[in-house]
Amino acid sequence: MLHFPNAKINLGLSVTEKRPDGYHNLETVFYPLPMLKDALEVLPARDGAASDMRISGKSIAGAVSQNLVWKALELLQTDFPEKVKPVSVHLLKTIPMGAGLGGGSADAAFMLQLLNRFFELELSQDALASYALQLGSDCPFFIYNTPHFAQGRGELLEPIPLDLSAYSLQLVCPRIHVRTASAFSDIVPGPAKFPLREIAALPLSSWKEHIVNDFETTVFKVHPELARIKQRLYDEGALYAAMSGTGSALYGLFEEGKQSSIADDEQAEVFYFH
Repeated sequence: MLHFPNAKINLGLSVTEKRPDGYHNLETVFYPLPMLKDALEVLPARDGAASDMRISGKSIAGAVSQNLVWKALELLQTDFPEKVKPVSVHLLKTIPMGAGLGGGSADAAFMLQLLNRFFELELSQDALASYALQLGSDCPFFIYNTPHFAQGRGELLEPIPLDLSAYSLQLVCPRIHVRTASAFSDIVPGPAKFPLREIAALPLSSWKEHIVNDFETTVFKVHPELARIKQRLYDEGALYAAMSGTGSALYGLFEEGKQSSIADDEQAEVFYFH
């Protein structure tokens, strides 16, 4: 059985306060990118064999046992030991990592959905979202996989009626891995500059003046080349440009059919969707 976990971008991202548990409360809008995706396959394991997992495509650091796809499998095996039998898993990794596109979280959430169907567990979306939260703060979003306003650590979700299909989107993924911990290091929490749950009512032509990603301040200091890419997107016609999540990916929203001249090279992968 095949499934195709997709990426996301953040439309605005405000760090509103430091929590007693050491995490931060956020406000953001998650917007799915169904055009950019990994491939995830699950097959029954050979008779008598234990579960196994193979990864191809982009290289992923760390042991398979630490991969969120594997952790999703273990989670459901623990709660449904009589139903969730050994499987052979193949993940084809295409979504750039360390880029703020949520690829690892998507893989985990889609693995839960795939196993739910494969073994006929009959778990509801909300039940799957509860399992997904055990794997990561933004994993529940990928269970619903439609535009959502998010609060808390990213797990408090509220659907919003936002459709960007009338625009072209250019995604630039520099070959830079931004560590989330370092992105948070110099953040000063404060109230959001714009109520992002109302983003659908704000003309896209006004987003530049109102919608901000707080992490650009800290990440651009360390990686000024990212600031230059953002400015170039604007210089070449973007109506709105921003960094996604904690970076390093940047995106530009253009009038339909338009894009910047930034091209794929050894410094960055570039994707264009229209």
